[in-house]
Amino acid sequence: MDLQEDKLRVAVIDMYNGEPGQGMRCIREILNQYGEFNKISLEFEEFDIRKKLELPDTSFSIYISTGGPGDPLHSEGSEWDNRYFSLISELEEINNSNFSEKKYVFFICHSFQLICRYYSIGKISLRKSPSFGVFPIHKTPAGEEEEFFKDIPNPFYAVDSRHWQVTEPDHAQLERKGAKILALEKERPHVPLERALMAIRFSDYFFGTQFHPEADPVGMTVYLEEEEKKKQVIKDLGEEKYQRMLRQLHDPDKIMLTQNVVLPAFLDQATGRLKEAE
Repeated sequence: MDLQEDKLRVAVIDMYNGEPGQGMRCIREILNQYGEFNKISLEFEEFDIRKKLELPDTSFSIYISTGGPGDPLHSEGSEWDNRYFSLISELEEINNSNFSEKKYVFFICHSFQLICRYYSIGKISLRKSPSFGVFPIHKTPAGEEEEFFKDIPNPFYAVDSRHWQVTEPDHAQLERKGAKILALEKERPHVPLERALMAIRFSDYFFGTQFHPEADPVGMTVYLEEEEKKKQVIKDLGEEKYQRMLRQLHDPDKIMLTQNVVLPAFLDQATGRLKEAE
């Protein structure tokens, strides 16, 4: 980061594989608003890694790796997957070196599952049924201490949209990595299944969520009102829960709060430390 000119370069690694979605729009809006609000010349570039094999170099200060469709196990060994983790390895080397300007990465949903696979942190499996909607996310004791979560309640609410999950954490491996589980999915006392890991601080510089901190009410409403999605949600959850989901989207204490807090807090921490390094 150029302290004199207050320039911040961000790489957005697009994991959507060419499929339409609201995630990229939301990330763009958060970055544009953050730069404008903080009077920072924030420049971001997008890299379609899965469809076009596009990949950023290590010159960016911040990396946001998005959600996306598909099996996070199936891509292992593919060209784009190998390139992606080659970059992650390079960023780790920089962070473990004496180089003062560290590299900050935020992993969202599919990217979160990929990095958990890479680190062998937990079991990655197909869910018994897809998770889709606005759900409570429960902080762990470590999550209560997490800077990115300090301005949201416990539980807080977020958009959860996934067919896959990370469960059964390997606590010995977490300890070796210095990683901390910060949040778990909603409590289901009558369901004898492991709760998914919903947020992990992998290091001082790498952070990830299995939920979508970028999601906003506009995008989710558009998505839910698509005829096929509406039919599917009503079939899976019922009309009453569908209508409740629509109402929750516009509750300022639910996903609007999460969107306003989590990614901006990550950007705050990264920019603050980058300025100190200058």
